[in-house]
Amino acid sequence: MGPHRRSVSLVLCLLAAFTGCKKEAPPAGPESSDTRPSGSKPSIGLVLGLGGRGDHAFNDSALRGLELWAAGVKYEKAGYQQASAAERQDSLGPDLAARELGPLGITPVVLQSRVAEDYEPNLQLLAEQQVSLAMGVGFMLENAVEQVARRNPSLPFLLVDSPLLDAQGRVFTLPNVRTVTFREEEGCFLAGALAGLVTKTGRVGMVGGMKVPLVQRYEAGFRAGVAATNPKATVLVNYTGSFTDFALGKQVGQDLLLKKTDVLFAAAGVDGLGAIQAVKEARDAGGAVYVIGVDSDPSHLAPQAVLSAVLKHVDLVVYEAVRDQLQGRLKGGSLSLGLKEGGMGLAPVRLEFPGKAEALRTVDALRARIISGELKVPTHVAPSEAAGPLP
Repeated sequence: MGPHRRSVSLVLCLLAAFTGCKKEAPPAGPESSDTRPSGSKPSIGLVLGLGGRGDHAFNDSALRGLELWAAGVKYEKAGYQQASAAERQDSLGPDLAARELGPLGITPVVLQSRVAEDYEPNLQLLAEQQVSLAMGVGFMLENAVEQVARRNPSLPFLLVDSPLLDAQGRVFTLPNVRTVTFREEEGCFLAGALAGLVTKTGRVGMVGGMKVPLVQRYEAGFRAGVAATNPKATVLVNYTGSFTDFALGKQVGQDLLLKKTDVLFAAAGVDGLGAIQAVKEARDAGGAVYVIGVDSDPSHLAPQAVLSAVLKHVDLVVYEAVRDQLQGRLKGGSLSLGLKEGGMGLAPVRLEFPGKAEALRTVDALRARIISGELKVPTHVAPSEAAGPLP
């Protein structure tokens, strides 16, 4: 992280003590073609959503775009270390492998928040540190980004996963805020289609986090995908009401497995990691069960259990915002990204199962129909299918 005045350091310490803000360790020096001292590189600020670093999903995707791709560094306990070209390339995955995403010569400034009340002071702190761009990832940061952006009209902001909304819930824009949302239902449709083709019990499950419109789009797409390839299958959905409770996610995952589901879709942040653990343990005990992750590919956590993942390319959105800002092309406004724009995707299916080749051809054909506009994926769950409360 770039150098800053003593007064800012004091503010950091006070915020850490009283608001729960956590400023992460400074970098050891990003790899870059820029030959200036690291401190003279533009600082780019990022406030993480709840769950923070290590969620193997949404936040880690944002960090990948900022740190590994834009700054060319990897985060370790001792601080930032240079990342090799091979590490950066491997992290792109098959769907982004052809893109040129080299380091941009920036210094990342990352703030974590323990509670939602930390969002606004953390964003304001980035403004006081005179970062070149301040980013908030997660729909829960919408109000905080709006407030801080209004107070700092000369500072550009990126808000990922939500538009700006007025008191009546209507979308509006600010000249210094780029907002990016995703058509999550499209990626989730492909996940559901895959689940419908893989299940042997005819019962698939979904572990959702908070029951908010954003996550319900996941459910709508997933249900529609299952119905497209296996109309007789049953979809069981439980919401945990959280994104940060590993134990609860595991409990809900185990409950769904007891109900004879053999493919789970874990769309619940840290709770989803608990659901992945539940499937891993069931798999280790001999069960023929699978799990599909969300936002980032979690296959390294449970290689024998993770079937695939719905990829939300927050990493690409973050990287492109940094690039556009450095090139003087970042403008306020709203963007919506789906399969066609490369905002959504499906992680490689590495596990073997009967009929895999044909199943993947079917999923690819459905992907093409969505991209062409021939197939429209629903964004709302039918009332007759709405998930009930936790048992």
